[in-house]
Amino acid sequence: MPDRTTSPDLRYDLIAFDWDGTLFDSTALIVLAIQGACADLGVAVPSDEQAAYVIGLGLQDALRHAAPGLAPERYPELGQRYRHHYMARQHEITLFKGTLEMLHALKARGHLLTVATGKSRRGLDEALAHTELQGLFDDSRTADETFSKPHPRMLHELMDAHGLPPHRVLMIGDTTHDLQMAVNAGVASVGVSYGAHDPAEFAPLNPLFVAHSTAELSQWLLTHA
Repeated sequence: MPDRTTSPDLRYDLIAFDWDGTLFDSTALIVLAIQGACADLGVAVPSDEQAAYVIGLGLQDALRHAAPGLAPERYPELGQRYRHHYMARQHEITLFKGTLEMLHALKARGHLLTVATGKSRRGLDEALAHTELQGLFDDSRTADETFSKPHPRMLHELMDAHGLPPHRVLMIGDTTHDLQMAVNAGVASVGVSYGAHDPAEFAPLNPLFVAHSTAELSQWLLTHA
């Protein structure tokens, strides 16, 4: 695809958002679902910190890290139990306050809005169907369609699909996996501190900014992106 015409009024034409812990307040539920799945299979239950660390990875990679002592042939069973616990309480989770307003404002400015997530395609589509986000996102990539984070393929595919070079793309996420993916893809990043990972771990990955609330993230994006 030929390069998309870039806007002189925008620093970044395409903004890629992680989903869980960045736009969607789902970190606590994911941790509980991982822990519940491990308990169901009788393997060591990870701590909150250990379970939160794997958020952002593809499901299979996440479960391998969360339950390293489990026989590989039982990973599908662990995945099924994870989905059971997650789906049972999925209705309880919501967008972070102010997220919808932020996305509408960025869309109005002419940014391409995309999602790069460790969720499955089915999981992302189900999440989008239960929110007011239909039509806001121009594209998305999920972990079961391409390589899991921190491999840069998700961002490479989004750049290729929209004909944009790396310097016109910004990645936003709450984990080191998100920010490392940005580094690997050669794009700029912004971290958020209210998700899964301790923001003290972000510094070596050189995000342009670390937001401590959606309001801070929105303000930074609307003045710097």
